[in-house]
Amino acid sequence: MGGTKLRVGIIGAGEVAQVCHLPNLTLLGHLYSVSIICDISEKNAKHCASKFHIPVATTDPTEVFKSKEVDVVLILTSDEFHETYTVAALEAGKHVFVEKPLSLSVPSVERIIAAEKKANGPRVFVGYMRRYAASFTNTFKSEVESIPRILYARSRDFSGPNAHFVDQSGTFQVKNTDFPADAGKVRDEKLDVLYREAFPDQEITPEKIKYCRFLGGLGSHDISLMREVLGLPESVGGVSVNAPFYSAILNYKNASGDKGSFAVTYESGIDAVPDFDAHLAVYGEKKRVLIKYDSPYVKGLPIKVIVQEVNDAGEIQTKEIIGSYEDAYTAEFLELHECLVNGKEIKTTAEDALNDVKIYDLMYKAWNATQQFSSSI
Repeated sequence: MGGTKLRVGIIGAGEVAQVCHLPNLTLLGHLYSVSIICDISEKNAKHCASKFHIPVATTDPTEVFKSKEVDVVLILTSDEFHETYTVAALEAGKHVFVEKPLSLSVPSVERIIAAEKKANGPRVFVGYMRRYAASFTNTFKSEVESIPRILYARSRDFSGPNAHFVDQSGTFQVKNTDFPADAGKVRDEKLDVLYREAFPDQEITPEKIKYCRFLGGLGSHDISLMREVLGLPESVGGVSVNAPFYSAILNYKNASGDKGSFAVTYESGIDAVPDFDAHLAVYGEKKRVLIKYDSPYVKGLPIKVIVQEVNDAGEIQTKEIIGSYEDAYTAEFLELHECLVNGKEIKTTAEDALNDVKIYDLMYKAWNATQQFSSSI
C-alpha cells in the first residue's frame, strides 16, 4: 500500500485549515486528496472548496462521516467539538486526525479512547506538529540525550499576536460569520460539560475558563513537547494564573533514579508584541540545549537547535543547528500517511494525549490549593 493516496474529509474551514493544512495537503497531492469539506459557515466551506479544488462543500458533518470517498477525517474545529466529531468518525469506520488538544477534560479523552477501541481498526492521530519536526525528533532529542544529568529545564511560549503572522503568510484567509442561530447555544452546552469535568464540584469562574482554554490551546503544544523529552512530572510545585500569562514549576526526577531531581519552569502567554518566542531549553552541568520554534503560520521558517557547552580547554562553544527546512506540518502529514497506509505506530495517540490533560489537572489542583491558602490568611 506504499503508494496509496489517502482520501480526506475535513471538518472545520477556519484559520488552521486555510493557513496551514489545506496548503500543505495541496502540496502533498501525491499522497492526499481532499474529497469534502464541512464548516459551520457555508461561505467558509464554499470558499475553501473553490480555492483548493475540493469537490463537495457542506455544513453537515454527517455527510463527511458517511462519504465513501473519505478514508481519514481531519477535525479542525474548536476544542469543544473534538470529542463529538472524533467519536462519530470512528463509529463510521474512518481514521481521525484531530488538532490538538484532543479535548479539555480527562473523562472526555477517556471516552475517545474507548470509542477507538470499540471501533477496532480506525485510528486516532493527534496533531502535535512540533513533535514531528526533524530538528526536534533528530537533532534536539539527540543533543539532550548526551547530557548526563539534567539540572534544570525551561518551557516558554510567548507567541505574540497570530494575526500579525497570518496576515503576512500569503494564504489570504477569509473569516465569514454566517453561523446558524443556535450555534452559540450548542457550543456553550458542550463547553459547560467539559468545564464541569475539568473542575469537578467547583464553581466555574471566568478565570478557570480562561485557564482551561489556554492550556488546551497554546499550552498544549509546549506541555506535549516537554513531556516527550522529559516524561511526566512527579508533581506541580506551584502555578501563577494571571491572564493572559500563565506559569508553573514542575518537579522532575532524572531518568536514572540516582541522578537527583530538577525543576522545569513553564511560562506562556500572548501579548501584542510580534515576536514568536517559543522554545524548550534543557540545562546540564557543562551543556545547554535549546530548540527554538518560529511561527508555523509562515511556511519555511527554520526550527533551530542551539547548543552551548564547555570544551576540554574550559572554553564555551556555541553552535546553531538547523536539522531541516521542512516545516513541521509537512513532516506531520508525511508521518500520518506512513502510519495509516503502512501501519507505522502512531506517536501522538489518544492515550498519549491523555497525559497532557492529566498535567492540566495537576496544574488546576496546584492553583486551587494556592487559592485556598490565600483565602485562609
